[in-house]
Amino acid sequence: MAEKYLVYGATGGIGSALCRRLAGEGRALHLVARDAARLQALADELGATFTAVDVLQPDAFAQVAEDAGPALSGLAYAIGSINLKPFERMSAADFDRDFRLNASGAALAVQAALPALRAAPKRAAVVLFSSVAAGRGFPMHTSIGMAKAAVDGLVRSLAAVLSPAVRINAIALSLTDTPLAQRILGSQRLREAIAEAHPMGRLGTPEDAAAMAAFLLSSQADWITGQVLGVDGGRGAVAGK
Repeated sequence: MAEKYLVYGATGGIGSALCRRLAGEGRALHLVARDAARLQALADELGATFTAVDVLQPDAFAQVAEDAGPALSGLAYAIGSINLKPFERMSAADFDRDFRLNASGAALAVQAALPALRAAPKRAAVVLFSSVAAGRGFPMHTSIGMAKAAVDGLVRSLAAVLSPAVRINAIALSLTDTPLAQRILGSQRLREAIAEAHPMGRLGTPEDAAAMAAFLLSSQADWITGQVLGVDGGRGAVAGK
């Protein structure tokens, strides 16, 4: 029987790339996203089961845990937001929604899946998604920087709590060329300027993130836990040009 993986945000740019990569490796999948029609189309393509749910709803994580089944070899929480505003214009609702989507949502997803992760035949793995903005200060990033810094803390705390039965790591991304980012990348001039701000001279792709996530979920990464790994074109560690 194929190992089963639970992917939140399955229809997003990064989530769908990860799902296709895992399916190509022969992994069974349970997919989660809000848009039922898009989710069913992806599930049909990949031969996966799915739950269409909004993670901001109170019973979402319990429903997913019930639908996903009794044993999971891995979980990826690829849900996030890009809410860029001047600090003075941020509202309590902005901070609350960003934190719930990015940080507390990730914690609740892992918590609900924990019995199934612990029931896996081999050591299970979890991958969350952080941001370069959690470690570097950028204008307009107060809410997302705060929320993703919480993801970093969550990863380190849960690595202590869940070891040795479950590994957990996060991938800290810089701006990635996904549908979520198109409001920022709609201008060709701005796209080129942001790409040039990265030492590697380009934006990230969903496949960049998916490749690292698939590795961290695999047994090849069995001695890696509690880490926040930059997949960011060097932007988190190298001064811009």
